[in-house]
Amino acid sequence: MYKAVVLASQHFTRTVDRINRAVGYVAMYLLVVMMGILLWSVFTNSIGKPAIWVMEMAQFTMAAYYLVGAAFSMQQEAHVRMDFLYERWGKRKRSLADSLTSVALLFYLAMLVWGGWESSSSAVIYGQRNHTVWAPYMAPIKIIMTGGMALMLLQSLSELVKDAFRACGKDLQAITFEEEYADGIPATLATLT
Repeated sequence: MYKAVVLASQHFTRTVDRINRAVGYVAMYLLVVMMGILLWSVFTNSIGKPAIWVMEMAQFTMAAYYLVGAAFSMQQEAHVRMDFLYERWGKRKRSLADSLTSVALLFYLAMLVWGGWESSSSAVIYGQRNHTVWAPYMAPIKIIMTGGMALMLLQSLSELVKDAFRACGKDLQAITFEEEYADGIPATLATLT
């Protein structure tokens, strides 16, 4: 049973970490896209023909950047935290504290994903548009934001699993189950015969 839990935990955390790392690397380039949008704004303003879509698109790009990249930031431990006590604690105590805060974070993120799902589906069903001159559809950015929150939820769950193992004094990724075989039979079973 322990082996199954460890192997499932390793597979889950590796998969979530891999997905969020890939998405995080892609999200980094959204800053370049936003800079391009803002440069376009400067150019169109300088020739006297400002584009009506530029500021909203820059805002949407920035929102996508920080929500889609949030899980990668968590994975890299790049989020801001109050370290005045945390840094003085040992690895196991930090992992226990992280486990407790992760539970609260999971509840918060679950509520955000649920609300985002409701808002996104409503925007798709009713064709919701922003109340501006450009009037873009809101569904694409709401779906991206909800997806980013869902990735953060998965990463929080992954971190909780890793912290729970660390709090017990074990490194999840370092646990292996290599069995020795005698005549094609695992050694643990061969001793029973």
